[in-house]
Amino acid sequence: MELVPIDRAAAPAVVLLSGIPGSGKTTVAAALAARFARSAHIEVDKLQSLIVSGGHWPTPDGDPEADRQIFLRARHACLLAESFGAAGFLPVVDDVVVRRSHLAFYRDRLKAHRFHPVFLAPGPDKAWERNNARHKRLTTDWSFLDEAMRAELSADGVWIDNAALTADETVDAVIEATGLTPEDR
Repeated sequence: MELVPIDRAAAPAVVLLSGIPGSGKTTVAAALAARFARSAHIEVDKLQSLIVSGGHWPTPDGDPEADRQIFLRARHACLLAESFGAAGFLPVVDDVVVRRSHLAFYRDRLKAHRFHPVFLAPGPDKAWERNNARHKRLTTDWSFLDEAMRAELSADGVWIDNAALTADETVDAVIEATGLTPEDR
């Protein structure tokens, strides 16, 4: 059997789309990826769900094992981003990143690419409203993460207040703010 070449001209960038639960990350990440001819939406929550036994989802209680698994799933997101990027697919990673150390983890592992961290920041009230209107409802109020994210990361990346924006308008804002060009698409 002849080997099929997998890699080609690498993707021009990696986009990390972050925000608190209910900020629109997954919706916007999927819509952003759909705007490019070759792209991959890497939903980090789905990577967490691959753990069949012993998985610890993040909690407000500061579970050390859950904190460790946050970095485990980020590592796998980076491995996928590198692989898709090398094959010419623009990786769009969707994760809740609220700490400087978490962002640095992504930045360090994805330094071979233009790295665009984008934070969706509709505010905690709008995020809670959106969270309660969707099928993927959370029972925990994660609004305190908005304050933590702003305190630690306000000087990093691109910040978009998408409280009054549709998903398509938010995608337009992400493309404009990151400088992704039609050639990237």
